[in-house]
Parts: sequence; structure tokens; C-alpha cells
Amino acid sequence: MSDSWKDFGLDAAQNMLDYAQNLVSPTLRLGVTGLSRSGKTVFITSLIYHLLNRQNLPFFEPLSSGRITKVYLEPHPDDLLPRFDYEGKLACLTASPPHWPDGTRQISQLRLTIEYNSDHLLTRTLGGNKLHLDIIDYPGEWLLDLPLLEKSYEAWCEDAARYTSQDHHSKSARDAVAAWHKALAAANPDGPTDEGEAKKLSDKFRACLKEARAAAPDLPSIPPGRFLMPGDLEGSPALTFAPLTLSPGGIKEGTLAALMKRRFESYKELVIRPFYRRFFTRLDRQIVLVDLLSNLNAGPEHIAHLRTTLSDILKSFNPGAQHWLTSIWNRKVDRLVFAATKADHLHHHNHDKLQTLLAHLTHEAIERAEMQGADVKVQALASLRTTREVEVTQNGETYEALKGTPAKGTMFEGRIFKGDEEIFLFPGDLPEDLATALNKASTLPELEILNFNPPDCNKPDSPTAEPAMPHIRLDRALNMLIGDKLR
Repeated sequence: MSDSWKDFGLDAAQNMLDYAQNLVSPTLRLGVTGLSRSGKTVFITSLIYHLLNRQNLPFFEPLSSGRITKVYLEPHPDDLLPRFDYEGKLACLTASPPHWPDGTRQISQLRLTIEYNSDHLLTRTLGGNKLHLDIIDYPGEWLLDLPLLEKSYEAWCEDAARYTSQDHHSKSARDAVAAWHKALAAANPDGPTDEGEAKKLSDKFRACLKEARAAAPDLPSIPPGRFLMPGDLEGSPALTFAPLTLSPGGIKEGTLAALMKRRFESYKELVIRPFYRRFFTRLDRQIVLVDLLSNLNAGPEHIAHLRTTLSDILKSFNPGAQHWLTSIWNRKVDRLVFAATKADHLHHHNHDKLQTLLAHLTHEAIERAEMQGADVKVQALASLRTTREVEVTQNGETYEALKGTPAKGTMFEGRIFKGDEEIFLFPGDLPEDLATALNKASTLPELEILNFNPPDCNKPDSPTAEPAMPHIRLDRALNMLIGDKLR
């Protein structure tokens, strides 16, 4: 039996088990997906907080209509999977002063149970008024790996050459790229297998990727994602490979190139595919978080790279209409939300444009999902609002501005902020014709996008004793993702 048929059989068996369990104890598996620094950790923490407190979600229909009666955390359902540290993340965001929690470094999960009064007589009669919500989190860097499942070593080498030849943001990144190119030029892909040479090239390439990420942490990199976030694979031979400049005649047996290709294929089969099958093939709903503003500020080449990265990743998703047969044989993601995060960094009159931009960059994935029967929504949101909208009067003119506290080390207007001073900021506006702006670098807007601290909800003038955790449209995204399951 081929590996693909084995995988199909294993997936079908797991899906049948999940389906049987759902008949007794309904469970919805929600995947929170996004590249590094897109806001997954804060989104999950804010979502759990607002559900547990059952407040500040006016557009979450099951709550606003009064159907939800109780929400609580359940014991962790998977003994082998780390629990998402909700309490620790919340403590960071609600400390005095607050600070951002560490990003995701490993796969984790958390189960939230929602009790509700169903509108359906049969559901009430059978006592099916309880939904388990399993939220899955994992490092954004690992998301980069999914396109490799359909990519050859030769194609990946070409991608790596394009990525390392583009302009990078700091001298340290450019130095690391130069060191990588020097090592690459000296390597002989047709030479004999050499473990020491393989490790040296792998280390140089990993350093190149890490320096590029350090210089521009908000911008997408290229796979392998575990070169940036290795987890328990640190030092493993599975990560000891690198791209090469291949000879026109192809890869010959017994050569350095053959070793690199074998390691590349092993990485796909032993690392990426199990991750994909265990988590992605079992999702029911998915939200994809995208930090557009940082990429837009970085220039058109970064927006183009983001578009390509998203397109490649989204091909790995499995959207479509869900019914009992697909639940068993080929599980589908029947609701999908694309979310442009950090909407609080722009005035609200730009939010529709931000959504339009995200829809433009992901239109192929949206069309594919809708053609297969999935419901799709594009949303601009802020899981935790860090700014307030204010009006500032200067020289008799009134302007719309934002007010917030720049994070420690932020440079703005020649100053380096210490993280304890509020400022007024005019972030700028997105253009009306975004498609034209993206095609012409000269028409891209000059935006002021800063890193802000979380809001301090424990100040004496805070309107509530409990941390308020303000947000933008979190309730609308939540209604799309799970609202229909609470009827």
C-alpha cells in the first residue's frame, strides 16, 4: 500500500472516531493561523478572555441574544500536547504596567466549553446544549513549511536564491547574506558527500535567515520554518541541509547535492507531513491572521513576497462545504476568516480599505474556498486595541489622530521612547485605489506604523475594575467562526 493510501486510511479512521465522539460531545476545532508576529497569541488570549467574561461582544449574536448561559475552561483534552498558557499570557497583558507576552514557540491547545440554550427542539430534547471549542496554536514559522509538501528540492533552491538576493533591512542581515553567498559560491554540488560541508552550509543558511528575520521580524521569511524555530529538532540531522546552486545536468547519486536533496525530502516526510496531518486535516474552522501594515510600510517588494507566501500557504488548506460524509472521509474547513490585524494602528475610516487590500491579496484562495462551498469573511480587527482615536486642533484646523504609548525602544521623530509616555500620532491614510498603488511604488502611502504597548487597564481612571481588554471587531470574527454552532 502506498504512503498516500496509508495516510488516507489513517485520516479516515481518525475522522470517524472524531465524528462518533461529536455525536455524544460536540466539539469544534478552531485553527488560529498566521505568520510570525501576526498576533496569534494575543488573539487567542483576548478571545478566551471575552468568552469567559461574556462581555464586550455586542456583535456575537449567541451572547447578545442571551442564549449563552455559561463558559468555562475544561481540563486539557490531549495528554501529549502542551496546554496554551492562557493564564500566563493574560497576566502579561493585564499587569501594571502591561507588556506583550512571548510569541508562540511550540504547538499548544486549549479547550473552552460553552453551554447555551438551543433554538432547536431536538437539540434541547437530547440535551445537546454544550459545545467544546478546541483552539489550536503553533509557531507562525512552521506555517511556512506547508508549501514544501508540493515543492521539489530544485524549486526550493530557486526560491532561496530569489529571497537572499533581495534587499534586506540591516547591515547585519546583509553581512549574513554575503557570508551565505560566499559559502554557496565555494560549494561544489557535484562533489562527494561531506557531512562537515553540509553542516557548514546549513549553519550559514540558517544564520542568513535568522539575521534577515531579526532585521525585519514582521515580514515573511522562506521555509524551512524550523530553521527559525526548531523546537525539539535543534541540532537534528533533519535540519542539516541547505539550498545549492545546482548544475544544469541535474543531481547525481553520491554527491553533496544528493545528500541535501535526501535531507530535504526527509524533512518533508518526517516533520512537515505529520504536523499537517495531525493538525490541519482535522480543523473545522480557521482564521488566518495577516499583518499587512508592516509589509505595506516595508515597500512593494515585501507586499509581493507576502502575496506569494500567502498564496503558497493557502493552497495547503482544505476548504469546502461540510456534511456528515466529508466529516468522515475528507474533513473540510467550512468557515474561513481572513483577518487584517493591528487595525488599531489606523483610523477607523481606513479599515474598509485595509479589508479591501487583504481581499485583493488573497482573492485566489477566497474564490477557491467559495467555489468549494466554504463561507469566507474578510475582516480588519485588533484583538487588543492599543490606541484611542482623538481629534487634535492645530492652527485652527481639526485633525483625526491616534493616541497611544509607543513600546520601549521605538524611534519616532528623532526620539527613542522609554515605553511610559503617550503620544499623538497621525498614521496617514490608505489610498482609494489600492491595486494601482501596489503596482506603482511611487504611489504607495507613507504610513507611520509604530509598535505600541498594551493599554493599561489598571489605571485609577479605568472605567472598570476588571481589565477591559478593548478590541476592534473581535466579536464579528467570533460570530462568523462559531456563532452558527450555538443555535
